Amino acid sequence: MILPLKLEALAFRDIIAPLTLEIEAGPSTIILGANGAGKSVLMRLMHGLLAPSSGRIFWRNAGRQAMVFQRPVMLRRSALANVVYALELAGAADCERQALEALEEVGLAHLAHRPARVLSGGEQQRLALARAWALHPEVLFLDEPTASLDPSATREIETIIKAFDASGTKVVMATHNLGQAQRLGDEVIYLHQGRVVERAPVEAFFSRPATAEAAAFIKGELPWI
Repeated sequence: MILPLKLEALAFRDIIAPLTLEIEAGPSTIILGANGAGKSVLMRLMHGLLAPSSGRIFWRNAGRQAMVFQRPVMLRRSALANVVYALELAGAADCERQALEALEEVGLAHLAHRPARVLSGGEQQRLALARAWALHPEVLFLDEPTASLDPSATREIETIIKAFDASGTKVVMATHNLGQAQRLGDEVIYLHQGRVVERAPVEAFFSRPATAEAAAFIKGELPWI
């Protein structure tokens, strides 16, 4: 088990103020906040794609983690080959079989041999999730995974995210979508101007926000007013 993930006095330039945070195994965690709050930067710091300006990041142990972005990068090859490549990088065996199983999980098996870059936006996002599924990550970071999708594609992606959660993968997802946070989250970490101002179970956060910043955000008020 690689969790908990501990952030100690972590800061990044003028985007993330020094914060101390622990992400535990178990229920899904939503990083909620307005656009520009620092959610994407915080996710990249936790995943190791950015080095902090100060502070430290600790995992309990080395282990498998994956990240899916708002606009996934598709390789110039088939959907199947995109998943196979991820498995090969991870040193997996029997990559094609595992890749086909992952595509089946996300409903893309019938498009296995179609070039990934001609898939629709929702299909590309499902393919990105298939690459992650094939790796069986202990932690899955999701950075606004449905922000550019229509409602139908969003429902499909949310169903897959719930499947990750049900399989035992720890889901950590950044979003500014209040409804999505309520549908998919067990706890909310509310980020405002690069600071964690509130952390609470999802029901308590939405029914009884403890801070003025969170209450204003839930009401739809602009966070800089």
